[in-house]
Amino acid sequence: MSDIIYKLKNPEECATLEKNALERGRTDLAIQARRRAIEMRAQAHGATTDAERECLEAVYAYERVLSEQRRRTTRAARTWQMIKRHGIIGAAERAVNRPTEASGYRALAEMGLEEYAFEAVIVRHPEFFSAEAVERSRQRLSEHTSA
Repeated sequence: MSDIIYKLKNPEECATLEKNALERGRTDLAIQARRRAIEMRAQAHGATTDAERECLEAVYAYERVLSEQRRRTTRAARTWQMIKRHGIIGAAERAVNRPTEASGYRALAEMGLEEYAFEAVIVRHPEFFSAEAVERSRQRLSEHTSA
Protein backbone atom coordinates (compact mmCIF):
# COMPACT_ATOMS: atom_id res chain seq x y z
CA MET A 1 0.00 0.00 0.00
CA SER A 2 1.03 3.55 -0.63
CA ASP A 3 2.42 5.58 2.29
CA ILE A 4 -0.44 8.04 1.95
CA ILE A 5 -2.91 5.25 2.76
CA TYR A 6 -1.28 4.53 6.11
CA LYS A 7 -1.52 8.20 7.08
CA LEU A 8 -5.30 8.18 6.83
CA LYS A 9 -6.93 8.43 10.26
CA ASN A 10 -10.51 7.32 9.64
CA PRO A 11 -12.86 5.88 7.00
CA GLU A 12 -14.09 9.35 6.05
CA GLU A 13 -10.56 10.41 5.07
CA CYS A 14 -10.30 7.19 3.06
CA ALA A 15 -13.52 8.06 1.21
CA THR A 16 -12.23 11.53 0.37
CA LEU A 17 -8.96 10.14 -0.95
CA GLU A 18 -10.82 7.49 -2.95
CA LYS A 19 -13.03 10.12 -4.59
CA ASN A 20 -10.08 12.38 -5.41
CA ALA A 21 -8.03 9.48 -6.75
CA LEU A 22 -10.86 8.41 -9.05
CA GLU A 23 -11.23 11.97 -10.36
CA ARG A 24 -7.52 11.93 -11.23
CA GLY A 25 -7.67 8.51 -12.87
CA ARG A 26 -5.75 6.78 -10.07
CA THR A 27 -7.91 3.66 -9.76
CA ASP A 28 -5.09 1.83 -7.97
CA LEU A 29 -4.96 4.44 -5.19
CA ALA A 30 -8.77 4.56 -4.99
CA ILE A 31 -8.95 0.80 -4.43
CA GLN A 32 -6.27 1.02 -1.73
CA ALA A 33 -8.23 3.77 0.04
CA ARG A 34 -11.43 1.71 -0.23
CA ARG A 35 -9.70 -1.32 1.28
CA ARG A 36 -8.19 0.73 4.10
CA ALA A 37 -11.63 2.12 5.04
CA ILE A 38 -12.99 -1.42 5.21
CA GLU A 39 -10.09 -2.50 7.43
CA MET A 40 -10.59 0.47 9.77
CA ARG A 41 -14.29 -0.25 10.20
CA ALA A 42 -13.65 -3.91 10.98
CA GLN A 43 -10.88 -3.12 13.47
CA ALA A 44 -13.34 -1.05 15.49
CA HIS A 45 -15.29 -4.25 16.33
CA GLY A 46 -12.53 -5.83 18.41
CA ALA A 47 -12.32 -9.21 16.70
CA THR A 48 -10.25 -11.75 18.61
CA THR A 49 -8.96 -13.76 15.61
CA ASP A 50 -7.88 -12.99 12.07
CA ALA A 51 -10.82 -15.03 10.81
CA GLU A 52 -13.30 -12.88 12.76
CA ARG A 53 -11.64 -9.67 11.60
CA GLU A 54 -11.66 -10.80 7.98
CA CYS A 55 -15.32 -11.83 8.21
CA LEU A 56 -16.14 -8.36 9.55
CA GLU A 57 -14.16 -6.87 6.68
CA ALA A 58 -16.30 -8.97 4.34
CA VAL A 59 -19.47 -7.45 5.78
CA TYR A 60 -18.12 -3.92 5.46
CA ALA A 61 -16.95 -4.58 1.91
CA TYR A 62 -20.42 -5.88 1.05
CA GLU A 63 -21.99 -2.76 2.57
CA ARG A 64 -19.66 -0.68 0.42
CA VAL A 65 -20.88 -2.53 -2.66
CA LEU A 66 -24.53 -2.09 -1.67
CA SER A 67 -23.99 1.61 -1.04
CA GLU A 68 -22.32 2.03 -4.42
CA GLN A 69 -25.11 0.17 -6.23
CA ARG A 70 -27.89 2.12 -4.51
CA ARG A 71 -26.01 5.43 -4.49
CA ARG A 72 -26.70 5.94 -0.80
CA THR A 73 -25.31 4.51 2.42
CA THR A 74 -26.75 1.03 2.82
CA ARG A 75 -26.25 -1.37 5.72
CA ALA A 76 -26.33 -5.15 5.39
CA ALA A 77 -29.19 -5.32 7.90
CA ARG A 78 -29.96 -9.04 7.55
CA THR A 79 -26.30 -9.94 7.85
CA TRP A 80 -25.91 -7.86 11.04
CA GLN A 81 -29.00 -9.55 12.49
CA MET A 82 -27.46 -12.94 11.71
CA ILE A 83 -24.18 -11.83 13.34
CA LYS A 84 -26.06 -10.76 16.45
CA ARG A 85 -27.78 -14.16 16.67
CA HIS A 86 -24.94 -16.49 15.64
CA GLY A 87 -21.70 -14.52 15.94
CA ILE A 88 -19.54 -13.47 13.02
CA ILE A 89 -18.12 -16.95 12.33
CA GLY A 90 -21.56 -18.56 12.52
CA ALA A 91 -23.04 -15.90 10.25
CA ALA A 92 -20.32 -16.41 7.62
CA GLU A 93 -20.84 -20.16 7.74
CA ARG A 94 -24.60 -19.81 7.35
CA ALA A 95 -24.16 -17.38 4.47
CA VAL A 96 -22.02 -19.75 2.39
CA ASN A 97 -24.12 -22.81 3.27
CA ARG A 98 -27.24 -21.36 1.69
CA PRO A 99 -28.40 -23.53 -1.19
CA THR A 100 -28.43 -20.60 -3.61
CA GLU A 101 -25.42 -18.41 -4.10
CA ALA A 102 -25.72 -14.79 -3.05
CA SER A 103 -24.76 -12.17 -5.62
CA GLY A 104 -22.22 -10.70 -3.22
CA TYR A 105 -19.10 -12.29 -4.70
CA ARG A 106 -19.74 -11.00 -8.20
CA ALA A 107 -20.49 -7.51 -6.93
CA LEU A 108 -17.33 -7.52 -4.76
CA ALA A 109 -15.24 -8.69 -7.72
CA GLU A 110 -16.55 -5.86 -9.89
CA MET A 111 -15.20 -3.37 -7.33
CA GLY A 112 -11.84 -5.13 -6.97
CA LEU A 113 -12.78 -6.49 -3.52
CA GLU A 114 -13.20 -10.23 -4.19
CA GLU A 115 -10.76 -11.17 -1.43
CA TYR A 116 -13.37 -9.91 1.05
CA ALA A 117 -16.00 -12.50 0.10
CA PHE A 118 -16.99 -14.85 2.91
CA GLU A 119 -15.94 -17.74 0.67
CA ALA A 120 -12.41 -16.36 0.38
CA VAL A 121 -12.16 -15.82 4.14
CA ILE A 122 -13.35 -19.36 4.86
CA VAL A 123 -10.80 -20.87 2.48
CA ARG A 124 -8.01 -18.83 4.13
CA HIS A 125 -9.11 -19.92 7.63
CA PRO A 126 -10.61 -23.43 7.28
CA GLU A 127 -9.87 -24.34 10.91
CA PHE A 128 -12.71 -22.05 12.09
CA PHE A 129 -15.42 -23.49 9.83
CA SER A 130 -17.15 -26.78 9.08
CA ALA A 131 -15.84 -29.03 6.35
CA GLU A 132 -19.09 -28.42 4.44
CA ALA A 133 -18.60 -24.63 4.50
CA VAL A 134 -14.96 -24.96 3.41
CA GLU A 135 -15.83 -27.30 0.54
CA ARG A 136 -18.73 -25.14 -0.66
CA SER A 137 -16.50 -22.05 -0.48
CA ARG A 138 -13.75 -23.73 -2.50
CA GLN A 139 -16.26 -24.87 -5.07
CA ARG A 140 -17.80 -21.39 -5.47
CA LEU A 141 -14.43 -19.70 -5.72
CA SER A 142 -13.26 -22.14 -8.40
CA GLU A 143 -16.48 -21.53 -10.35
CA HIS A 144 -15.90 -17.78 -10.23
CA THR A 145 -12.25 -17.91 -11.21
CA SER A 146 -12.96 -20.20 -14.17
CA ALA A 147 -15.89 -18.10 -15.40
